[in-house]
Amino acid sequence: MLHHLEVLLLGLAFQSSVTATLYTDPTQLPTREYDFVVVGAGTAGSVIAARLSENPAFSVLVIEAGSSNQNILAAEVPFLGSTLSPNTAITWNYTTTPQIGLNNRTIPYPRGYVLGGSSTINFEIWTRGSIDDYNRFAKVSSDPGWSWAEMIHYMKKSEHLVPPTDNRTVFGEVDPSIHGMKGPVQVSLGGYIGDVDQRVINTTREFVSEFPYNIDMNSGYPLGIGWTQNSVSSKGFRSSSATAYLAPAMERDNLDVLIQTRVTKLVVVSRANGVPTFGQVEVAQTPTGPRLLFNASKEVILSSGSINTPQLLQLSGVGDSALLASLNISTILNLADVGKNLSDHPFLGNHWLVNSTSTFEAVGRNASLAADLLAQWNATGTGLLSDPGANQIGWMRLAPNASIFQQYGPDPSAGPTSPHYELLPVNGFVSFVENTPATGFFLSVVTNVVSPLSRGSVTLASSDPFDNPIINPALLESPFDLWVMVEAIKAAKRFVEAPAWNDYVIQAVGSLNSTTDEDLAEYARNSTSTVFHPVGTARMTSYSNQDGVVNPDLLVKGCSGLRIVDASVLPYIPSAHPQACVYALAERAADLIKAAWS
Repeated sequence: MLHHLEVLLLGLAFQSSVTATLYTDPTQLPTREYDFVVVGAGTAGSVIAARLSENPAFSVLVIEAGSSNQNILAAEVPFLGSTLSPNTAITWNYTTTPQIGLNNRTIPYPRGYVLGGSSTINFEIWTRGSIDDYNRFAKVSSDPGWSWAEMIHYMKKSEHLVPPTDNRTVFGEVDPSIHGMKGPVQVSLGGYIGDVDQRVINTTREFVSEFPYNIDMNSGYPLGIGWTQNSVSSKGFRSSSATAYLAPAMERDNLDVLIQTRVTKLVVVSRANGVPTFGQVEVAQTPTGPRLLFNASKEVILSSGSINTPQLLQLSGVGDSALLASLNISTILNLADVGKNLSDHPFLGNHWLVNSTSTFEAVGRNASLAADLLAQWNATGTGLLSDPGANQIGWMRLAPNASIFQQYGPDPSAGPTSPHYELLPVNGFVSFVENTPATGFFLSVVTNVVSPLSRGSVTLASSDPFDNPIINPALLESPFDLWVMVEAIKAAKRFVEAPAWNDYVIQAVGSLNSTTDEDLAEYARNSTSTVFHPVGTARMTSYSNQDGVVNPDLLVKGCSGLRIVDASVLPYIPSAHPQACVYALAERAADLIKAAWS
């Protein structure tokens, strides 16, 4: 996304940081017997490992396929988040199937392959979603514990609102009363303020009816434009599940962490009245290497994320029996929804040439300036590199009488507090499809469809656990989603027509100049990718519902000993960048697990 800066700084991406004992060889672990085995040390898995190991009576093993997050400078410097994916050593480096909605393009689909998972490689935006998002979770699960009123406790429990890196007063930019002040993940506003930021805020005053100011979108009422909150510490470091949860817990004697090891199968250890009990995991470090077994006397907790969780379930005989039979995998549980219902946010960078020489391009083209900024961050944790790069964010709804609702049925959003699309202004050229031009200076207003109707899938390519799964997020496949994206593009164009931009914006770039909906739709199909927010592939339903994969307590239907705690269980995608939602989900899951074994 910031290609030139990546080239300049990637050579500096490794430096020493805090070290801790990690097992890199499964044969070196002190035991094969644990109470809980957590598969995946990502956003949710690290929360589960840390919270369960608070009880000294519990023994916990967490197994991560990827590497340590230590010694990776780019995983510490907030602004360098875009250099961590795709096609790096700490991502899975997946690609999608040809996307019908994207004119049959395949696109990269990175997921975190490192302690902290995608919380280590994401762009650090911290948004909870809407009240309606959580209340819909409660409704479809028939469990009020997933409602906003009950989940706000866990949202606060996971976070610690801290001052931004520039230590400015943030009065009027955030509402501290709705935030946690003692949680593990440090959350702050952007700490590097530039010309674009004031222009965005001025636009909310000039075009107040369409783009109203929202002091804090994490109130549960996100509609409008306000200051972005990020998982960044007041000292200018990324705050991930690895740094906030796992690292402090690794001093405990009852927690072991094994990295660079893949779980290849979940193993049934017994049956009672036809109900299988999962109690072992099989692991390997290479496709041809030895397989070892680890025992979980209480639960196996699957926290491998929305791609690897359904893959591992299917490899273990849990999924659509027809698919499993086609790969000669014996069916343990016929749960047809495994791998279905994949939902993601289509992402489009829209660009304008601007009258400025101080956009991000100035840094990417100037090695001396980039080095100075890195030196400033190293010395003080301040400056541009302490900021993820998008200081405001907007959430917008379609008009209630929009013709698309008559054409394609009920509104797919969670309710009137939920947006249909996102606007994200950025002081530079942002795209996952195009490289930054060699000349010129740019403004981007990213548009994301955040309540999509399209649904995709994750299925096995083979019975080999080291083969990548087949990933089809179905981006813009629904005509509804394409229609919303076109409306979002038009909103972005109206946004930069505010007087605040009169002396700044020169002209739109490329096909963004199109004036018809048909041409804008073609532009969207050619230039959209994803912002990497997959959910739903092991969705939660009520106890009485035969569909779905997990019950409201996140235990897998039809068996015992196996629970899923990650974004795959979300029955609908939150209208938000989902990491804050996943942390809250994991915090509640940890309490459910503790209560079950108290």
